[in-house]
Amino acid sequence: MAKNAAKLYYPVKESVMSILPIVDEFIFALGDCDEDDNTRELLESINSDKIKIVDTVWDTVKNIKGSEYARQTDIAKEQCTGDWLFYLQADEVVHEKDIPVIKNRCKELLNDKEVEGLLFNYLHFWGDYNHYHISHGWYKNEIRIIRNIPETHSWQDAQSFRKIPEFDASLYLKKEGTQKLKVARSGANIYHYGWVRPPSMMKIRNTTFNIYYHGKKAIEERKENEKYKLELFDYGPLNSLPEFKQNHPKIMASKIKDFYWKNELQYHGKINKQRVKHKHEKFKNRIITCFERIIGKPLFEFENYILLKNR
Repeated sequence: MAKNAAKLYYPVKESVMSILPIVDEFIFALGDCDEDDNTRELLESINSDKIKIVDTVWDTVKNIKGSEYARQTDIAKEQCTGDWLFYLQADEVVHEKDIPVIKNRCKELLNDKEVEGLLFNYLHFWGDYNHYHISHGWYKNEIRIIRNIPETHSWQDAQSFRKIPEFDASLYLKKEGTQKLKVARSGANIYHYGWVRPPSMMKIRNTTFNIYYHGKKAIEERKENEKYKLELFDYGPLNSLPEFKQNHPKIMASKIKDFYWKNELQYHGKINKQRVKHKHEKFKNRIITCFERIIGKPLFEFENYILLKNR
């Protein structure tokens, strides 16, 4: 699922290629992009018979608060065959070391019909490829493999899935009339690179996303606030985040080599008080994050799933 993906510095090609070895088909929902977007060319350059591009038109007027992302996901889902469906967004990549783990879990649980999906751990990278979030407010787990049944739909802004027996498009944004999926752990990670891009690109990305969530009028009104007028996105001091000391997926090597905006980032010092604070910088979330690190598990985190024990 993508619209103007390559233009906004997503690892589109890497995302697709990371799971191509274990899927029978890869359905890619490609929105009505700008003329200078090269997502289609990137996909075609992979030269795989598994890839099927579904051209779509985005309706961000009728489908508000990010629900168009869910509708686009459902468009791709309807084209899928097979028992398990592996959902990746255009900024998510799977490590090659996790491929056999995922494959084995899918085989192991294929006939266990109580399991409706598989849960993945998340690594949210921030600013560069060496820092990531374990902060409160950043989801630590999410469903990325679902069983292929008609009543399962993408939910809210397509971050996750729910069962909606009597489906109605209005239910994308509601809890009523929907059911959480029963899931088992996959034992694998999703490497999320959506927040790793040059500050200028990140500002464009956020403006685009905010329009899909709040509408153009709301964004124009927000721009009148002095704290929103900064020319570039400000990641803040990165030394406050954990440093990533493991290996990235091999497929990301060229992207990581292309990291050229280090001099545009802040690695030490204080937060710029002239801008709006990020969620992980807010006092409440910082306190909760400290407690989470001490006890080793999340607190007050919304879980859009029912985790089955002994699976």
